Amino acid sequence: MKKKKFGSSALETDPLIFGGNVFGWTLNEKESFKILDELFEKGYHTIDTADVYSRWAEGNNGGESETIIGKWMKDKGVRDQISLHTKVGSDMGQGAKDISKSYILKAVEDSLKRLKTDYIDLYYTHWDDDKTPVEETLEAYQKLIKEGKVRHIGASNLSPSRLQDSLNAAKNSDLPKYEVFQQQYNLVERNDFEGDIKNICNENGVGVATYFSLASGFLTGKYRKEEDFEGKQRKDFVKKYLNRKGLEILDALDQISANHNVSNAGVALAWVINRPGVTAPIASATKSSHIKAFDEAISLDLSEDEMNKLNEVSK
Repeated sequence: MKKKKFGSSALETDPLIFGGNVFGWTLNEKESFKILDELFEKGYHTIDTADVYSRWAEGNNGGESETIIGKWMKDKGVRDQISLHTKVGSDMGQGAKDISKSYILKAVEDSLKRLKTDYIDLYYTHWDDDKTPVEETLEAYQKLIKEGKVRHIGASNLSPSRLQDSLNAAKNSDLPKYEVFQQQYNLVERNDFEGDIKNICNENGVGVATYFSLASGFLTGKYRKEEDFEGKQRKDFVKKYLNRKGLEILDALDQISANHNVSNAGVALAWVINRPGVTAPIASATKSSHIKAFDEAISLDLSEDEMNKLNEVSK
């Protein structure tokens, strides 16, 4: 599988990143191991998670996803073959988001313990707390990089101004630079990335990973009427897309997927892969058929007319 580089950094990624938010949520440990085994055998070795995954599930406290990944890597002896991405800053029970230096230095130790490793390939600022000076956050990462506990840093969900301030601080104060930015981006949610964030990343050589690349499963086509998501754990994520625009996008995906004999998910992911400024989409899977869509997306050659059709219907 051909690797891609994040922006101007030395960090490489698979053309599609596996999202570990399902571990400990919609998949238990045994099911998670099965999916991880299949992904690894197929050559998908880039895994994205966060300390807060899957805290929202009943009975969970956070860290469940990291714990499952850590156990799997240790059992398989494959840590050195995995590009491991995780995040810090979400509310893990402290009552608020926190990207202060003291909090990051404590939280990283918890993540390393759960992941059963002594280093993280890519460590993200998950959310902004809107109060910590950007220099303080970057100083924490500088210490972790010098100690070898973190190799590269990224950010997610920052405002354009805070992202730019962070990049300026890195340049002007000899601090580590965010090399990757993670943002929601898919056929039904384009505005968060297109515009200022995209321009800032392009101008500063920052790679881009997209989350919710399948709009929480809506773009697979399995949610077309209200009864389709009743009782589903993703109901609150997908019901807002069940409107005229969403259905028109699904219709376009139906047509293009039929032309290529692939899944709607494969087409939707291929669209993200081929969008300007995107390094790699993040997507999750809970069964083998979902992983098949990853293979389809990587190999699918969408025509200019097909890309234009998807661009137009998703405006």
